[in-house]
Amino acid sequence: MKLSKVQKTVIYIFLIVLSLYFLFPFIWMILTAFKTEGEAMKFPPTILPKTWRFSNFSEAWKSQPFGLYLLNSTLIAVLTTAGTLISVSLVAYGFARYNFKGRNIIFMILLATMMIPWDVTMIPLYMEFKWLGWINTLKPLIIPSFFGSAYYIFLLRQFLMGIPKDFEEAARIDGANDFQIFLKIFVPMMKAPLILIGVLNLMSVWNDYLGPLIFLQNRSKYTLPLGLAAFKGAHSTNTIPIMAITTLMVIPPLIAFAFAQKYIVEGTSGGIKG
Repeated sequence: MKLSKVQKTVIYIFLIVLSLYFLFPFIWMILTAFKTEGEAMKFPPTILPKTWRFSNFSEAWKSQPFGLYLLNSTLIAVLTTAGTLISVSLVAYGFARYNFKGRNIIFMILLATMMIPWDVTMIPLYMEFKWLGWINTLKPLIIPSFFGSAYYIFLLRQFLMGIPKDFEEAARIDGANDFQIFLKIFVPMMKAPLILIGVLNLMSVWNDYLGPLIFLQNRSKYTLPLGLAAFKGAHSTNTIPIMAITTLMVIPPLIAFAFAQKYIVEGTSGGIKG
């Protein structure tokens, strides 16, 4: 049904108002980060700061070793995302493009693991990593990503199932082996869903608090969420430093999402079209 200009205008206005409703807390956090402590606690509150204090960010950042926390978070996020992309692409490709005995049963078992809460496996994982000597290191947060994720494997498999068999058949006729078919034909096709998976994994790992809290003990190994929690404990009565650090923390995920927005839409649209 074709909408009239008036109907489109009403829908756009409604969507803009709705988006502002959800964005308002985020906008309020950013604007508050530039205020003085007295102005932030003022009632009735003011939206725009009277004096823009850019020094709030540097003062809050230097109050704790957030540079070290940022390095740890970046290292974990990059390596975890790389491990996830490598593992899920290989496993999903195997489930989608190869026929082998027990394939569907193994895939159903893989999907069944998604129903097990992480809280249930938390203690066995801790005991396993302690036995391996990985506690208080970054290994428990990085190495498991190289063994795949059930949800991401399912997501990528569904995409690969929509690609016709003609591609690999033509490549085999030209003399390409299985690895060449995967690397030169299917990996470029999987660009959009892989970017989607990378962004989702990056945002999940970047904001992860419980995992680092369980496996890390030394403050030199802390990630940004743990550092922010410790920072909140030290500045529980001060609003401005918390707002400033939180604002800085959300910048990398926002940048990643902004650059990958196009591919995120494509990655959720299914297989090859046309």
